[in-house]
Amino acid sequence: MARPKEFEEEAAIDAAIAVFREHGYEGTSAQMLVDAMGIGRQSLYNTFGDKWGIYRAAVRRYGVCETNAHREALASRPAAIDGVRAMLERVVSEAERGCLGVGSIVEFGQLHAELTEIRAATGGVLRDLFIRTIERGQVEGDIAIDLDPGTVATFIVASIAGIRIAARGSASPKHLAALVDLALRALR
Repeated sequence: MARPKEFEEEAAIDAAIAVFREHGYEGTSAQMLVDAMGIGRQSLYNTFGDKWGIYRAAVRRYGVCETNAHREALASRPAAIDGVRAMLERVVSEAERGCLGVGSIVEFGQLHAELTEIRAATGGVLRDLFIRTIERGQVEGDIAIDLDPGTVATFIVASIAGIRIAARGSASPKHLAALVDLALRALR
C-alpha cells in the first residue's frame, strides 16, 4: 500500500519556483530542490518524476500566478492606462527576484516543445488580456488609436522582460522607473 503524500504540492512547487528563479534549471540541483521544498528525494521523484518534471510544473504554476497578478494589477485602476502603469510598477517592485518565464526562454528558447506549449498557453491568456486592456485604453482616449493592439501587447511583454533583465543586471530603481515611463509614453 502506497504511503500518502506528506507535503502540500502547491507549496512545494512554490518553493521550487524560488530556486529555479534564482539559479535556472541547469544551476539547480536535485538536492537544492529537496532542501527548499522540504520533501524527501523519493517524494520528489514519486510526485514529479525528475528535475525536469518539477521544472515544468514550476513554469506552469509560475505562468498562471504571474498572469493572475498582471490581471489584478490591470484591474486595480479605473483607467486602462493607469492599470498598465500599476502592472509595470508591480513588475519593477519584484524584478530583482528574476522571472522564471524569462529565464526559461533564455535558457531553453524553443528547444523543448512541452515547455514552449506551457509558455504559449499562459502567454496567450496574457496577450489577450493586454489586447483587451489596450483596446479599452484606446476607447478611453489614453492610448493612441493608430497603434495596433496586438503589436502593443507584444511591446508590453518585451518591456516586462527588459525591465526584469535590467533589474537582474543591477539597474537602479530610478532607471527601472524610467523604463516604465518610457513604455507608457510609447502608448500615447
